[in-house]
Order: sequence, then C-alpha cells, then structure tokens
Amino acid sequence: MKRALLLLPIAGLLASCGVSTTGGDANLQAPSSWGNMRVTSALVQKGTYGRHRIRPMTPRYITIHATENFSAGGTARAHAEMLRTGSLKGEHNSLGYIIWHYTVDDHSIYQTQPCNEQGQHADYEGQGNRESIGIEMCENRGNSREVTLDRTAKLAALLMKRYGIPLSRIVPHQHWLMIRYDDHRDLGHKTCPHFLVKGGESDPAWQAFLARVARYRAQL
Repeated sequence: MKRALLLLPIAGLLASCGVSTTGGDANLQAPSSWGNMRVTSALVQKGTYGRHRIRPMTPRYITIHATENFSAGGTARAHAEMLRTGSLKGEHNSLGYIIWHYTVDDHSIYQTQPCNEQGQHADYEGQGNRESIGIEMCENRGNSREVTLDRTAKLAALLMKRYGIPLSRIVPHQHWLMIRYDDHRDLGHKTCPHFLVKGGESDPAWQAFLARVARYRAQL
C-alpha cells in the first residue's frame, strides 16, 4: 500500500476503536483446524469517509496488498480505525479517501467495507477497484509475516468459496495498471505486495502463495 500513513497514537486508537460485532462477513465459516479465523466487523459508517458514496460491486477478483507500514502500531485494528476516522485520504481518486475490505495481521482480521461495495485500494477507476475485494497484510514491527501470509491465504480461500471466485482471479496489487483519476497520470504497475512479486506474478514467492490458497480452498 505505502501511502502517507498518519498513525494516531496507538493507545488512543485502541481506546476509541468503534468495533461492531454485526454486519459484514464476521461469520465466514472456517474449519476448526485453521485456528482462530474470526473476522471483526469494523465497517466504516455508511455515508462517511470512504463510504460517503456507495458504489455497488459484484466481486470477481481478490486483490492482495501489503501495507508497507512498518511502525509498531500498524496493526489490523489500527488500520481499521484509520479508515473508520477518514485518516487515509485519496488525493488523486474520485472518492477523496482510501478504503479496502479487509486487513490481516498475525492474530486478527478486520473488515471495514462490505464486499458488495467498490473500494479505493488498487487502480483508481480501473477494474481492480470496480470488481475486486481488497485485502491488506500488515507489516508492523513484531508482527509475524509468515503467520499473516497464512491467515491471508485462508481468508482468500473463504472468500473464493463465498463469492465463487476462481484461483486465477486471486491477484496482487501489481496486476492492475494505475492511472490517476484527476490528471490521468500513468503510474504503471506497483510492486505490491513487495515481498511476493519482485519478479512479477511469475515470482516463485507469489506462485507459492497461490498454491497455499489453493490447498486451503480444497479443504472447504
């Protein structure tokens, strides 16, 4: 993701995070052998910030990101709160804010937008935002990348089943060409998630991730 992330003091974030236990996909059913895959619903309030204008979506892809936010406080919960309070602005998009559907770290998953609404996380007005569920993987200090990666693969498999999305449509952010909305500047393809796609979508790391997703999907 790597944008100008303005992290509020983490103590304040945790004290103020308005988390709902209803709505969203909080009841995605995972096998008990997968461990804790509870999804906490922390939806941005409808009519505010990244949901101030609702754009319906039928999800056909799942886009995988990495936050590139390496601060100790950059947890899934903290990112959910940044979205909920409108802290992440989208200066060059049509919405004015950044928003995506899920954030994953090594112990939690937060949903901030319903999967039937378009986000602003991939490619401005392109197909990546119009048709894909956005998942951000946290990279904060002290967070296990391996555990986060594994939990993200499990979440992707659950969403594949729920929305009938094939493995061929699990893509990295890099898949989408980024053309800014306001000035039509071509930003090319971002190397994101950076630790999986340094060699593009054929990178062994990305292919290994897809294989992991496929294994989990086969268990459902």
